[in-house]
Amino acid sequence: MRPTKRLIALGVAGVLLAACGHKDKDAPLAFVPADTPYVAATLDKLDDDAYAAIMAQANSELPGQVTQMKSFAQDLDAKGNKDGANLLRALATEFDGKSAEDAVKNMGLDVKTGSAFYGYGLAPVARVSLADTAAWDAFVGRLETAYGKKLETADAGGQSYRHVTLSDSGIQLVIATVGKQAVVTLLPADAGQPQIRQVLGADRPEKNLQDDGRLADIAKDKGYKNYVVGQLDLTRLLPLVASGKDPLFSTFLKQQAKKTGEPEPQLPPSCQAEATRIAARVPSLSFGYTRLDAKHQDQRVDIALADDITKAFSGLKVELPGLGTDATAAFDVSLALPIEQIRTFFTAQAEAVAAKPFECPAFASMNDSYAKLGQTMQQAAIPPFGDVRGVRIVLDSFKPATPPAQLPAITGRVVLATRNPAGLVAMGQAVLGGDFKLSADGKATPLPQNVAASLGMPAWAAMNNQAIAIGVGAGEDAKLGDVLTASTGDAGRLSRLHLNGDMYRSWVDVMAEKAQTYAESTANDADNNDDPQVDLSAHANAAARSKAQFDAMKAQAARVQQISGEAHMEDKGLVFTGSVEYK
Repeated sequence: MRPTKRLIALGVAGVLLAACGHKDKDAPLAFVPADTPYVAATLDKLDDDAYAAIMAQANSELPGQVTQMKSFAQDLDAKGNKDGANLLRALATEFDGKSAEDAVKNMGLDVKTGSAFYGYGLAPVARVSLADTAAWDAFVGRLETAYGKKLETADAGGQSYRHVTLSDSGIQLVIATVGKQAVVTLLPADAGQPQIRQVLGADRPEKNLQDDGRLADIAKDKGYKNYVVGQLDLTRLLPLVASGKDPLFSTFLKQQAKKTGEPEPQLPPSCQAEATRIAARVPSLSFGYTRLDAKHQDQRVDIALADDITKAFSGLKVELPGLGTDATAAFDVSLALPIEQIRTFFTAQAEAVAAKPFECPAFASMNDSYAKLGQTMQQAAIPPFGDVRGVRIVLDSFKPATPPAQLPAITGRVVLATRNPAGLVAMGQAVLGGDFKLSADGKATPLPQNVAASLGMPAWAAMNNQAIAIGVGAGEDAKLGDVLTASTGDAGRLSRLHLNGDMYRSWVDVMAEKAQTYAESTANDADNNDDPQVDLSAHANAAARSKAQFDAMKAQAARVQQISGEAHMEDKGLVFTGSVEYK
């Protein structure tokens, strides 16, 4: 071989080796079967910014979650489930008063290196890299002590594991250390050694997801970062469930039959065929981060859809003013509602199901649902509903209701896009009464005095040839012209959302206050009830959980600068994107 050709050959070989060599054969993804029906996994090691962002989020949530775990433990105690209560308390202790970083370290986990949650068939498997196997074993030991009894130890052809059957469910919890990874899974209590070895990864899958590259290809196609990427493959999942042959699902059916005393349900062959038919309409769902750092969490969700669904809406430009506008108000949401196209599409779906009804007992109820949907779509054709194109709601201020007021004080604007604004105004005149007239010149006109009186503030309306706008509150009349002429957005645009941190915090505070008032009222009613069947501790625990949940929401809300999101239809399916910007 000539020197030049030899150098070229060596160079090509080096490139090929480099391409193959960067894959870690012991990464969590290398243990995931290529045909898994669901998976969420890291494709690469987390960088410092992404890790810090995840830990910051966890730290804001931990106090509330610890309180909820303790409260649930008290509920289990009251129901006589001492072992379960002790286990929950042990979990709470692992996080109580600790940062997320310290808790993860005490458990021996290496979240930064990688993890995967996936299905081996329908059996859920969690696989996490370990920084310290001794710390992981000590953590499991602490759980065993709290549980009140040692987990059984077993060996599957050289792979040791611990397991316990969960009451009378017929399902066992399996915990193992496989190399430098912790593995936790749920399997049938009678699972054989071959199945256990496969699920734990002692025997590798014939084809794994890392080599298959499906998840990496999805991330590249959708713009997901390698931090966490997930997919729910309905073309695999639904037929697998409908076949009734998956070991875990089969165990579930058997146990349900034992509890009810009824024969075990038999799934006819039509079920699998019809599950495949349904999955063809919505083949898969994927998700991932598009940006993740201390100040930003941007995510994207893609729902793959059949061609006829995407073609019906991907090229549709909805004439809703504001749908294409970057929001600046405290709260701004635009929602496309092209009733004419929606009615046409869903009428066709109802007719397709009527022409070929579902025969599988599990899907039979869909026949009636689609029949009712078809009837509803016919009613939607009646004006003025059939003329609606969409709605936009813009809020500039929000103040909670204070007694004796029954409604919050809100200032803002509502835009209703319609093919027949004049017809809708005529209906409004009949309802509102008075000498109210509106011209299609976009100029604000005061609403009748009785309307303003009921709202407790001035109100106006304006109209052009494509929409009607209503403004409530001082100064909103000057803004109606702009909202009527705002950009309608690109073809395929379906919704847009913007919410600033101040408005978000106001809403969380209101929800927390109402939830707390309701919980206290319920607890007081229980205290004053002489019925011995009333469980006072359960009401108290429910109140504590509710408070903890909203305390966690408040802690998160305190960090939020703004929230935004949008939805649009592409050629391949429906796309949702969301962004949270932190202070």
